[in-house]
Amino acid sequence: MKTLLVVVGVTGGLVLGAAVAMAQLAEPNQVVVLHAARLLDVATGKILSPGEVLVRGDRIAEVGTKVARPAGAEVIDLGDKTLMPGMIDAHVHLFLHPGAEDLQTVQESVPQRTLIAASAAKADLMAGFTAERDMGTEGAQSADSAVRNAIDSGMIPGPRMRVSGNAIDITGGHEDAIGFNPDQHVLSNATYADTADDLVRVVREELKGGADFIKIYETGKDRLAGGVFHTPYQYTEAQLVAAVTETERVGTHVAVHCTGEPAASYAVAAGVVSIDHAYHLSDQTMAAMKAKGIFAVPTFTISEYFAEHADTVAQAAYERALLDFHAAEFKKQLAAEVPMAVGSDVGPFPHGTQARELELMVMYGMKPLDVLQADMLNGAKLLGWEGRIGELKPGYYADVVAVAGNPVENIAVVRAVKFVMKGGVIYLR
Repeated sequence: MKTLLVVVGVTGGLVLGAAVAMAQLAEPNQVVVLHAARLLDVATGKILSPGEVLVRGDRIAEVGTKVARPAGAEVIDLGDKTLMPGMIDAHVHLFLHPGAEDLQTVQESVPQRTLIAASAAKADLMAGFTAERDMGTEGAQSADSAVRNAIDSGMIPGPRMRVSGNAIDITGGHEDAIGFNPDQHVLSNATYADTADDLVRVVREELKGGADFIKIYETGKDRLAGGVFHTPYQYTEAQLVAAVTETERVGTHVAVHCTGEPAASYAVAAGVVSIDHAYHLSDQTMAAMKAKGIFAVPTFTISEYFAEHADTVAQAAYERALLDFHAAEFKKQLAAEVPMAVGSDVGPFPHGTQARELELMVMYGMKPLDVLQADMLNGAKLLGWEGRIGELKPGYYADVVAVAGNPVENIAVVRAVKFVMKGGVIYLR
């Protein structure tokens, strides 16, 4: 492992201390054996006991109840724990933190927000999330590309990242700066695109800035009244087709913030890869998502957080009603076999706490193994890393975490990760 040491001093040359900073990449010749009481084969749901993983450099070389112990290998006995693949959060916002989102983007500079994002990335990694999809910088443009690149080079610790740059929105849409004095011309938290031609132009700008994929706001503002959910669409099917076609031309894709109909039907028909939030989906949309393999990403944790931290009793009641509505619709989506991935919308609530999302998906109707498969197998596919992350298999990246207990029996154990390795580098031990 290559490690950069940073020495901090004061006047007179007195050294206060040395901190291990972050430039960590696995040495190609390092060999590590991880041993624990159990190992989860997430694809089959089988628990190996005991479980071992042989790591060479940044890759897994062997997995089983007993693996080879080459000369010079470091053997790490994690005791009564379960080894499993690193978790994947398919909907995060590294550039947000708890508090008023609109004021953050006005009061905090992009350099400040980038430092905050680096800290958030570390918190998520230490919580066992070794891969993530950043769903928009909320006005910080392509700064997420810099964070991703710093992580990839070993400069700072963080998950493997897929980043979207600034999300795209219509004038007066979901992320526009509505409610401020118009004479101040407060900027939107997303990039404006009001026509199909605008969408193509902005898609190209975002990809030029380093985005891995494109995030589009397709609905808002939401309203639940009398048990009926309402949300206006922002782009027509034809406009979304223009954006999807442009991304496909260069080998990438579009994901949408989309809470309901008819927007969801437009997005699915256009060929997006995921419907994020998905409060309400029609029977026809659910059937099309199943047929096309388009993922729903429910994001329950953010709704729970808003309900628990509302400013008024009335707002708390509304947020709770919205969450209950979503949970009931989620059960319908499960019955319709809509493909699921796991995304928390972390940022407006504290980074590093988003394993709660897996618990809530179990609470609202999924079996623990199904949630783990949605997180790891479907998450790897959604992020474009299928066959490289999401399982403990030879040739895959050595992204390994350990929890106390069996997550197939008790999903809550994922909220207390005890060991984190990403790419052969140990971050928590």
